[in-house]
Amino acid sequence: MDTGILILRLLVGLLVAGHGVQKISSHLGGKGLEGGTEEFRSDGFRGGALTALAAGGGQIGSGLLLAAGLLTPLAATGAIGVMTVALTVKWRHGLWVQNDGYEYPLILIGTAAALAATGPGAWSLDAALGLTPYSLWWAALALVAGLGSGILTRLVLHRPPAPAIAER
Repeated sequence: MDTGILILRLLVGLLVAGHGVQKISSHLGGKGLEGGTEEFRSDGFRGGALTALAAGGGQIGSGLLLAAGLLTPLAATGAIGVMTVALTVKWRHGLWVQNDGYEYPLILIGTAAALAATGPGAWSLDAALGLTPYSLWWAALALVAGLGSGILTRLVLHRPPAPAIAER
């Protein structure tokens, strides 16, 4: 079981962190901070570079913590939060990723929640530091706080679409 949790933590954690790197740099196929800023603006978010830095930093930090198995409930909360924002952006496209849907963010949310519920396993920094086992309450808290922070971020930073001007 510990081997499976390790593989899952590394895969998901490093993918979330890599996604954050793309938001703020040209590494891993990213378009730099300018590209990350433009992505958020085109998705209707205010805040510009600060929004891209916060999202990218949140993804990098939570992803690396998940991969290391360190402060796992906190790491899961961060990953769930940033992926909830992504889910809200893709919601209008439906579930499936081939239509730019929310399938991928949903998988990452579910996986982060599952890692918060199972704990990081024996091969983790949490275990080495004696921080395990986490109770199921930590998983519930991570899910509620992550979903809540993502929805709150969407409500606070997203601009309503500009009304269409009718031609005369």
